[in-house]
Amino acid sequence: MAEGFERHRQPWTSDEVQKLHRLAKKGMPLKAIAKALTRSEESVKIRAKADGLGIAKLR
Repeated sequence: MAEGFERHRQPWTSDEVQKLHRLAKKGMPLKAIAKALTRSEESVKIRAKADGLGIAKLR
């Protein structure tokens, strides 16, 4: 089975949002941010888009 996330559909805490903003501004890739926040990449992507953040793309 693939890596499962036990925090399914949990609301974002203000600490997590601050950490997301900080990591995105540093230019970290989506996968690294998701791992640091223990959230799915999709969840991070949706939240970043809602907050108007750009996430670095790996090339």
